[in-house]
Amino acid sequence: MNRSTDRILTTHAGSLPRTPELLAANAAREAGGSAEGYDALLSGAVLDLVRRQREAGISVPGDGEFGKAMSSPVDYGAWWSYSFQRLGGLELDTAMGWATADHTSAPGEIRLTGFGNRRDQARFRDAYTDPSSGIFAAEGPKPFPKCTGPVTYTGQEAIASDVANLRAALDATGSTEGFITSIAPGSAARIANEHYATDEEFVWACADALREEYVAIIEAGLVLQIDDPSIAESWDQITPEPSVEDYLAFTKVRVEALNHALRGLPEDQIRYHLCWGSWHGPHTTDLPMADIVSTMLEVNAGAYSFEAANARHEHEWRVWDDVALPEGKLILPGVVGHSTNVVEHPELVADRIERFASRVGRENVVAATDCGLGGRVHPQIAWAKLDALVQGAERASQRLWG
Repeated sequence: MNRSTDRILTTHAGSLPRTPELLAANAAREAGGSAEGYDALLSGAVLDLVRRQREAGISVPGDGEFGKAMSSPVDYGAWWSYSFQRLGGLELDTAMGWATADHTSAPGEIRLTGFGNRRDQARFRDAYTDPSSGIFAAEGPKPFPKCTGPVTYTGQEAIASDVANLRAALDATGSTEGFITSIAPGSAARIANEHYATDEEFVWACADALREEYVAIIEAGLVLQIDDPSIAESWDQITPEPSVEDYLAFTKVRVEALNHALRGLPEDQIRYHLCWGSWHGPHTTDLPMADIVSTMLEVNAGAYSFEAANARHEHEWRVWDDVALPEGKLILPGVVGHSTNVVEHPELVADRIERFASRVGRENVVAATDCGLGGRVHPQIAWAKLDALVQGAERASQRLWG
């Protein structure tokens, strides 16, 4: 991966706003309509997107996750649609039992509750159930996949398309580096398991299946970004709140499974995205970064992306006063956020970048977004945020290099 050798490089966390044409085409395909012309539309959209990122000043562009299904500008079901379309052994759980399940954990025996029963939602029940609150989760749960048979990888055509489209766009724009996101085994396994004897077996099965996608991205000369809300976000899905020790034991299995899937792959082509979830809510029950940073660094990746701009986590830059970044690694802190419509001032963005650079070294920082912007803010605002990101990186570079 490129380093910030003479200036602060910029990138983002993956998802970017789809075009109206692509949203309409995805909706038509989901409704059983014709897929004629879709491949050409998708490849053209990725080319235009990469060109726009480069023109905006983004150093390391991605495909915006355009190849992952999304049929609505605000579609939190896209993540699960992606799992459903690329893994065999899954069926659609129309009863949505897992999404609304209310499990109770005991010391040393952690069970995830459904997304409709987060501790944050319990604390702010009135806000979450009020459609006027602005919390997207108030729309209610959507059908999730569930595992009913052996997990296999079935996304060969989809990942070949993703790779070909981004590779062509990078070559056409003269870009030296680009990235594609892929789900982590622990996150893929956050659905109902009706086949494997234990949830641990399910996680490891997902790891074996997803390795095929990871290898395809790496072998194309692209950067693989592992998207993984399961390591930090799952904390909020456990009732009652567990001890940190029990939770870290729970996450250890997921990190070991991920490292198994990444075995032998070059770390300098792998970056890992830690996420506390993309929903617009209070997040008062998020796990502190200090409790999970060491676990994050156990992932065999060359770079680590994490939220650092939103109001619940911005103060956590201080973690790096006490934690040493391993030699040769990079961090990709979010310096513009997905959880607010306010566009950050470039001066604030520069300040955020400098906080990290002064602690881990300027060459080890690539400025990024908290999470994906696609579906979280209006497209016009998303691109304004990327512009602020680039301007802030330029100001920080002037101060850091003179």
